[in-house]
Amino acid sequence: MTVNKNTIEALKNLGLSDYETRAYIANISLISATATEISLESNVPRSKIYEVLKSLAKKGFVEIEKGKPLKFNVVPPHEIFEKSRREIKERLDGAETELNFIYENQIPKVPAPIWLVNGPEKNVNKELEIISRAKNSLFILGGFMFQNEIPELKERLNKVIKRGVTTKMVLAPSCTIDDDKIDIVKEIGELDCEMKIFQVPHIKIVIRDEKEMIITFCKRIENNLISQTAIGIWNQHNEFVETISGVYNFIWTVEPFSNPTALKKQSKKYENIPPKH
Repeated sequence: MTVNKNTIEALKNLGLSDYETRAYIANISLISATATEISLESNVPRSKIYEVLKSLAKKGFVEIEKGKPLKFNVVPPHEIFEKSRREIKERLDGAETELNFIYENQIPKVPAPIWLVNGPEKNVNKELEIISRAKNSLFILGGFMFQNEIPELKERLNKVIKRGVTTKMVLAPSCTIDDDKIDIVKEIGELDCEMKIFQVPHIKIVIRDEKEMIITFCKRIENNLISQTAIGIWNQHNEFVETISGVYNFIWTVEPFSNPTALKKQSKKYENIPPKH
């Protein structure tokens, strides 16, 4: 049986040799077969077929049915791939946790705690990374959002909110980026956190735990932001982050924010508060 080259590569990525791959594919086409039948179907030499099939059985790709002659029953591909996905995910999650622990502990030790982040994708990734590290507090000033940012941002924010991280957001009602209007409040307003709506400048700030932050800007033509010009300033300079956090807290508590509009799932109404002159 002939299969796609990518399928063969996928099986090899699961740890099968060339002979094992050929034998498993042959066994799939036969469902249940003797070693001789599989050898003929796969072109694996008869001198090697028993060794290959026993290896496949050990790896969980076939089951051996006792008898004379032995029969080899294929394990359905969906079971193989589902099990492999779980195992790969567990290994990746474990590696990510360990490496992130090392990474996050080393960041404060880097002599220069301020970096420039260029481009929309890198800025969004850094923003999501910072949000994920939040343990106590998270402040977000959203004067704009990138087109493809919001779904993943909401998912990441929901996770930290459920962990009990105090989350406060000041959002512009909407923005126009790359000639596409984005209704920020409509897209994000259902998050279960403290939220206020205000026509803030075209700037985005994410501050976590008053220890780390990123400020992102884009060039604009009139009111249209150009996403590819995005530049972020990411830093963990304690004095700087604490100062910006203090400004954010001050803005949060004074007019026109003395009566905040909370946007919860149970209420989608909100109030646009004009800037105070």
